Amino acid sequence: MALLSLQILALFLSCLTAGIYAQQVCQIGLDATEVPHTVRADLYRGEQNFTLAMLQAINKATPNENIFFSPYSTYHALLLAYFGARGETEAELTKALSLGWAKNKNHVLRGYTLERSSRMLRSKDMPLQFDSADRIYFDKDVAITECVQNVFLQELASLDFQNNAEQCRVEINNWISNVTKNEIPDMLKSGDVDAQTKLVLANAAYFKGQWSNKFDPKDTKKDIFYTSESKHSFVDMMHKRGTYNLALDENLGAYVLEMPYVTSNDNEKESDISMVIILPPFHNLDGVLAKLTPESLDDALKEGMAREVDVSLPKFAFEQNLELIPILREIGINSLFEKECDLSDFFKNSLQFGDAKHVAKISVDEEGSTASAATVLFSFRSARPLEPTKFECNHPFLFVIYDYNAKAILFTGIYRDPKTQK
Repeated sequence: MALLSLQILALFLSCLTAGIYAQQVCQIGLDATEVPHTVRADLYRGEQNFTLAMLQAINKATPNENIFFSPYSTYHALLLAYFGARGETEAELTKALSLGWAKNKNHVLRGYTLERSSRMLRSKDMPLQFDSADRIYFDKDVAITECVQNVFLQELASLDFQNNAEQCRVEINNWISNVTKNEIPDMLKSGDVDAQTKLVLANAAYFKGQWSNKFDPKDTKKDIFYTSESKHSFVDMMHKRGTYNLALDENLGAYVLEMPYVTSNDNEKESDISMVIILPPFHNLDGVLAKLTPESLDDALKEGMAREVDVSLPKFAFEQNLELIPILREIGINSLFEKECDLSDFFKNSLQFGDAKHVAKISVDEEGSTASAATVLFSFRSARPLEPTKFECNHPFLFVIYDYNAKAILFTGIYRDPKTQK
């Protein structure tokens, strides 16, 4: 299984006013107060809250479509904005990113730094890989604060947007393409970056894995997938009998199946990353989404018991393009895109973001799946299966790529309709 994701947040700035914040003292990198030992867990709990809020917002905007995105990458891209924010901008990001647990930015920064140091989880020769990288692209004429230079030295990249906008666009696209192993070679289109662009904040993440229990292509056959009671399509349905953790969660009202990846080439050791499929009764996908919280997801995963299961899962591949500003506004991030935007912990000038885009791709087959995502800011037919050993994904279901070690949701999506695949 190969799963690839890219998330890039590019903030295109349409306002630049010199010097109005030059006398302020940076809030990050200076405070030596003790950091809680739970800081990394707190950060990832915030990421789960953000994930589910964003999933609800996207589902509201596209209620009849397949969904796929990388909340992990979106969250980390917005964290960069948070570190530079003050005032109302900081308050909105604190709430949306669930950072209220932190006494100050240095608590969050410590969690971010710990996470950054653990991003290279697997070598490129191993069947399971996960890597993530951040970039702060800024115009060479933008004055950045000293603390940014001290704290984010690895992430900083100066470009000449004003005189060579097209060259800058190509350079950012090349970085995206490199991180995503060429899955997203042309994220920024012609015109997305121009002479008025002052800043691009970006996170790119890559994941590649193989099923612990691979499907045999000989067992894949055409089968029915029900998009509604009256509509159905024929899909290539994969079949596998194997031992999986399966739970019937009464709180969510859904079956929860864990499909792990292997962590070594001998295929003997399962990794701490799995695809978790949440299969509700046919009519209750929205009901499950309404009940899904970090706590209810944790509880459902704890209930899973190893048992022999007949799994039926569609092969699928689709791409989704999202305009993110309406989605982010829905979860309370507004001032980032207004003239009141305050990033004075990063810049000695007033900057305002103008656009936010997200592109996500995924494919799932017998070996596994490949997925990619990029962001730019500039159910059963009846309530229960006929047999407890059958797990038939023949109607809309929710899935997440879940890191048990960090308790982080790397990717999530909803598969509703084979006909909307691209």
